[in-house]
Amino acid sequence: MNALPDRRLNAYRPDLAEEALRGSVEAPHYVSGTPAHVAVPVASLRPRPDAAAGIDTQVLFGEAVQVLDRANGWAWVKSGFDGYVGYIEETALSSGGAAPTHIVAVPRTFAYSGADLRTPAAFALSIGSRLTVIGESETRGTRYLTLAGGQSVVAGHCIAIDATASDDYVAIAIRFLEAPYLWGGRSGFGLDCSALVQLSMMMAGRTAPRDSDMQAAGFGTPISREELRRGDLVFWKGHVAIMEDEKTILHANGHTMTVAREGLDAAIERIGWLYERPTGYRRP
Repeated sequence: MNALPDRRLNAYRPDLAEEALRGSVEAPHYVSGTPAHVAVPVASLRPRPDAAAGIDTQVLFGEAVQVLDRANGWAWVKSGFDGYVGYIEETALSSGGAAPTHIVAVPRTFAYSGADLRTPAAFALSIGSRLTVIGESETRGTRYLTLAGGQSVVAGHCIAIDATASDDYVAIAIRFLEAPYLWGGRSGFGLDCSALVQLSMMMAGRTAPRDSDMQAAGFGTPISREELRRGDLVFWKGHVAIMEDEKTILHANGHTMTVAREGLDAAIERIGWLYERPTGYRRP
């Protein structure tokens, strides 16, 4: 019997499956879904429609999803960014509207109620949030972008949707230092080890799988420990770290509960008693 597809990236359940799985997965109904986008700063995606369920990952403001089903205040969705499947509260989603024009390029920023830093902040935004800009203005020398919802964001905190924050994804990862660790988190407000890799890559114009096991299985090329250099990845069972240089790693971790800088040798010794030695090394 063939193994069923990974449920994290393939939408199927006993009563329903995405159209792309017709012929691969048995289901009484298949749907293509309808487009929507996230309308809150960060939407948590869960394995089942239950606010008490753990977070598998998160979808950011303005990111697209395909809605496959709606019931009891929950939407069963597939992320348009990395294909992750899960449940999001319906109130976090919106349909229609113009396509995003800009992306937040700093770890965190605010959407203000007006084009002035002295006006109240309407909500916070994470790096990677996608914005639809309809105008711009200047107040006391600071440029602001006007969003479709009427709020304003500091222009210097954003880049065009097709631009990159840096060609060096490690330099982007460094900007997350001391951001809090959050299991399943994928934002500047809190993130886990694999999200640090994925978000940093995204802002450098590159794509990476969401979870560390996905990254370890086929992201980039396998290398030896002796070959490690800046930008390479070190994997443990359930964990990934980024090489800042030949001896130092950056990683979101449950030991400091932050994104931290640590010596590779020290990390291997510290982690080893619980998660054993590294399982592999890869060059993205």
